[in-house]
Amino acid sequence: MDEKRKNTRFKTFAKARIMGVSEGETILKDLSVTGCLVECTSYAGIETNKRYGLEIIPESAADIGEFELLSEVRWMRSEGYSCEIGFIIIESPKGKLFQRYVDYLSWRASHVKT
Repeated sequence: MDEKRKNTRFKTFAKARIMGVSEGETILKDLSVTGCLVECTSYAGIETNKRYGLEIIPESAADIGEFELLSEVRWMRSEGYSCEIGFIIIESPKGKLFQRYVDYLSWRASHVKT
């Protein structure tokens, strides 16, 4: 999805879990203060425009605890055994951890050469 975004999306190495959806491997691929992209291997029952809780488990280098996001599915794209899902973020009950993680990703993006 090549589109202009209001907020920069930062690449992540985090794990994620879509609450209420059968287990499978789920990776948080990118994150901003307004949205995120996850890739998962188990996506049965996920519906566009429906709200889901996302549990985010940041990579250990971030030194930030797990947090949850209330998100809404905007789009889905399936390929083979996996699916990419674009979410908008509605709220974060542990907002400070979420903001610290976005700040960490921003810092890392500006300091790590690719």
